[in-house]
Amino acid sequence: MSTDTISPELTWFKSSYSGAEGGECLEAAATPGTVHVRDSKAPARAQLAFGALEWDAFVRFAVTR
Repeated sequence: MSTDTISPELTWFKSSYSGAEGGECLEAAATPGTVHVRDSKAPARAQLAFGALEWDAFVRFAVTR
C-alpha cells in the first residue's frame, strides 16, 4: 500500500451501494496492476494505491465478513 498524489487521468467509480445522499463512501479507480482508492467526501486529498495481489486479498477478506 502506498500514498500517491492525485492523478486526474483516473476514472473514479463509487459503489452501487452508496446512497444518493452521499455519506461515508470510497471511490476506486483501476489501472493495469493497481487499484486506487480515495475518500469520496474529500477527493482532492491523498489516495491509496494497492497492487493487484493486495487488492484481491482485501476483497476476499471483506466479502467473508
